Amino acid sequence: MTRNRLAAPFAAVLAAGVMAACSTPEGPPPEGPAPDGAGTDGEAPAATAAGKQEMIDLGVEHGTARGLYDHFLGEAGGGTAPAWETLPDWTGIWTREASPFFWDPDQTSMESMPPARLTPEYEQELTARLDNFLQGIDYDPLSACNPAGMPRWIVEPFLKEFILRPDQAWLVNEMMNEIRRVYTDGRDHPTEADAYPLWAGDSIGFWDDDTLVVHTAQMRAGMLQRIQPRVSDLVEVVERWRKIADDTIVADVWLYDPEAFLEPWYSRQVFRKLTNDDRSLRIRYWHCGENANNVVLETEEGGSDFADFTFTDEDDVQ
Repeated sequence: MTRNRLAAPFAAVLAAGVMAACSTPEGPPPEGPAPDGAGTDGEAPAATAAGKQEMIDLGVEHGTARGLYDHFLGEAGGGTAPAWETLPDWTGIWTREASPFFWDPDQTSMESMPPARLTPEYEQELTARLDNFLQGIDYDPLSACNPAGMPRWIVEPFLKEFILRPDQAWLVNEMMNEIRRVYTDGRDHPTEADAYPLWAGDSIGFWDDDTLVVHTAQMRAGMLQRIQPRVSDLVEVVERWRKIADDTIVADVWLYDPEAFLEPWYSRQVFRKLTNDDRSLRIRYWHCGENANNVVLETEEGGSDFADFTFTDEDDVQ
């Protein structure tokens, strides 16, 4: 008989590991400088509750992701013409600072709903999925060797690299070599006739001095993480990326999805540069299929199980 070995202990192990890794303290967000400011001694800025609401309100004010992006473009006077000598230095190997299981770093509990205003349909779906997760019933589409895709790309815990050119910015995640190409040469998105959902979506952007502003559309429906909301293929993202210290890049991110969210979901994402003095860290292409000890299947109840893997009573006592 095949047994589900990813049951209740799985949630407990994940909870313990994630809570240990999560750097955000319990309670309300700490006081800190304005969103575009650097923290003390290079620390990442921490948004106050009021500051975060201000960013949400900004997203609401402009109605759509494209509306917010165009607002930033207008404020920047059309953007700064990029050139090799004016591009910021984002070289190195980077990784996201917060827990990999939370989209919003302000969330600290594995048992609570995220701080997003969801539509009733998407709130009901996530509530049911979270209840299952806490009972050890859990399935992640990554088990099928799918890419994380956007917007989940942002919060994947793997190594990242940022390659900047005057005409494009390449944002690289080592898992399955997921590369986001942000076109900064003035082009727009493909026409509606040519547009279709993509794993990474289609990203356009511009430079506002040392800040990279990005609008991403044409993404596939999916989940933001295994205990985070799902999004539809109407999801769009606006990001403002800025290096605030030698080892810190901050991205202000707004998620828009009329099917999933009642208002834009704003969060601040922090990426840290890893020490690599001996230059041993590299971005290597890897794929989950390279370590396919057993195929992971989704069960009828929504959990995970191994294909063609049989446990016996004798195995259980070893």
